[in-house]
This record gives sequence, C-alpha cells and structure tokens, in this order.
Amino acid sequence: MTREPPGCRRLNSLMLYTFRSITSHRSLSRPERCATSSQDAFRAFHRDQDFVRKFLKPLLVGELAPEEPSQDRGKNSQIIEDFRALRKTAEDMNLFKSNHLFFLLHLAHIIVMESIAWFTIFYFGNGWIPTIITAFVLATSQAQAGWLQHDYGHLSVYKKSTWNHLVHKFVIGHLKGASANWWNHRHFQHHAKPNIFQKDPDVNMLHVFVLGEWQPIEYGKKKLKYLPYNHQHEYFFLIGPPLLIPMYFQYQIIMTMIVRKDWVDLAWAISYYARFFITYIPFYGILGAILFLNFIRFLESHWFVWVTQMNHIVMEIDREPYRDWFSSQLAATCNVEQSFFNDWFSGHLNFQIEHHLFPTMPRHNFHKIAPLVKSLCAKHGIQYQEKPLLRALQDIVGSLKKSGDLWLDAYLHK
Repeated sequence: MTREPPGCRRLNSLMLYTFRSITSHRSLSRPERCATSSQDAFRAFHRDQDFVRKFLKPLLVGELAPEEPSQDRGKNSQIIEDFRALRKTAEDMNLFKSNHLFFLLHLAHIIVMESIAWFTIFYFGNGWIPTIITAFVLATSQAQAGWLQHDYGHLSVYKKSTWNHLVHKFVIGHLKGASANWWNHRHFQHHAKPNIFQKDPDVNMLHVFVLGEWQPIEYGKKKLKYLPYNHQHEYFFLIGPPLLIPMYFQYQIIMTMIVRKDWVDLAWAISYYARFFITYIPFYGILGAILFLNFIRFLESHWFVWVTQMNHIVMEIDREPYRDWFSSQLAATCNVEQSFFNDWFSGHLNFQIEHHLFPTMPRHNFHKIAPLVKSLCAKHGIQYQEKPLLRALQDIVGSLKKSGDLWLDAYLHK
C-alpha cells in the first residue's frame, strides 16, 4: 500500500472518504455549490474548509444533469436547512472554541495516575494487592488517555489541524502504544456512516455477532451459523469486552503500521512500550511485565467496549437508508444522562448525539448545544434518546439477545 503525499498526511483521513460519499451520486464544480446533505458531512469533519478544497479542486468535474437519478431526492430539505441554521448558531455561540485548560488538566490527571501507579509498586512492592491496585490505576489512565486522543483526533482542541495531529500522535502513540493513522482511518468511516453495514467498520463483526434486525434475519434465511447467535448475549461477556483491545485491536494496529509502513506511528508506539517495560521489568521481569501489560489492557477493554457500545449497538443498524445528515446521526446514536461521573467515565461520549452531529466541537460544550438539538428533534418528530447509565449498559445485552432471537426464528422458520 502506498503512502499519501506529505501534504495530504496533514489532512483528516476522512476527506476523500466524505468526498466519495458526495460524488458517488453527484459531481460538483465547487464544494460550496453542493446543496445536498453530504455537504453537512463534509463540513462536520473539516475545520479549515479552504485548506481541504485545495486537494478537492482537481477532483470536481461538473454537476449532475437534472434528469439523472440522485440519492438526495426525497430527503427532507427543511431538516437540512434547520440543521445548518443550528450549526451557524453553534458557531455564533463560539461552541467550537476549546478551553485549553480543560484539556491540559485532563492530560495532567492522566500523568498523575501514571505516577501513582509507579509509586505504588515502588513503595509497597510487587505483591498481589499492590499489583492489582496498580493495574486498575493504569487501566483508568489508559481509558482516559483514550478519550483524550479522541479529542485531538477529531481536531477539537486547537484551531490549527497541525497541532491537533501532533498532540494526537503523542497521546495515542506515546501514552497508549497505538497508531493515529489507524485510528483516523477506522474511526472517521464510523462517523461518516454510523451503523451502516459495509461502510461502518464498527459493525463489521466478522460473523461473530449479528446486529440490528436486518442482518440476523438475512443470516437466518441463508442458514448461516458461524456461531450460535441465539446465545450471543451470553458469549459476548467471554469474547467481547475481554478480548477487543488485548487481541483484536493490538493485532490490527501492529499489522496496519507494518503493512502501511507507518514508521512515524510505529516509532511513537515503540516509545510507549520502551517506557512501560523500562518502568516495570525491574519489578516483574520480562515475562511478568508482559503479563502485567495484558492484564491492564484486559481491564481497559471492558471499560472501552461498554462505553462505546451503549450509544450505538442498541440503535438502528441497517443498510444505507440515504437520510439527511441530521436524521442519520440521530437514528444511530443515543445519549446517557449527564453527571460529573458520567462525563468523566465516558469522556463525554454520553453526549454521543451531539458529538456525532458536531465531531469537531470540544466535548466540554456538548451540554450547551444539547437543548437546541432536542428542540430541533421535537420540531421534526425525531426521537432524541437519553437514558440512565445502568440502563444503557443493560440495553447492550438486551439488543444482542433480540438480534439473536431474530436470527434463530429466521434460521428455523424462513
């Protein structure tokens, strides 16, 4: 796989992805002439519109003839217009301006936890109790670093994209041992087409789970039984939260960096492993440090899976419905009630609706735009789902059971 030209590396990796979403059915002479809802997707991900247009200009070749079919026909133009007015209101309220102190303090509390973890082992020794306590502290710092890299990856901290990209590589690479390019490529596909089969990698379950209503019925009709899906709500606890980060993500990250020859990301990741093993090999030895690292990731993986799935897996998961941007995000996302703990625990992803509508908005401003989003939903009769944290977690299991039952019924009777 070839690397992008140096200038393109500074771009959000979704630029061409969203552009293909636009031009799959409409070729435009200028991005601003796009009156379709695809323009909302493009604007949502790119802070510097003038910069990205430099790369798009050679690709724009004309306009769709009036008699040609368009996937945008039939979309609610009033919703599109009202959402753009809402975005303009958010801009006028300076809700896309970040509080740098907020993110600095967030980084500081991650570093403090890393220091406490080392001090615990240094002072109390490497017995079982200090080791378990330290593992939980480090898993917490890793989870919080995951939310922080998410902010920089979405360009929601600094006005200049270059600074966001640089700090993003530091946080996800040096603090977590992962790849910024891998994350960008995967995560922005999810944002462009959330919960859409064959377009959102987060619903590509490799035949391990069946999701939503359409997929389990299709698998059942075709008599596909890679696993007993009617029990997926039970084996989810064994192969979902425990294994996603320690096994699947780690393998995918390392292979992606090597295959794509992402040597910069690989260097950042190596710096994380070097720091970790230099710190903990003196206490545990090489094998012990490797086991310790994987136990930390085992704990973090539970945290990550439950938080990320409570907003999406319980929502509509289907093929491409070609809705407007606003409606498509509301169909695929739901919120969890606000509290200091919920905000911290989920990295403000309890405001998943607002995050998906405005991915470059700093997370500390989600609660300010949320009432306006609710009002727009009420105006157009669109459901705005918000639930308590424990219910949101329970609904994950419930949705898996529902999909599994649909599969079994189709498998046996259709």
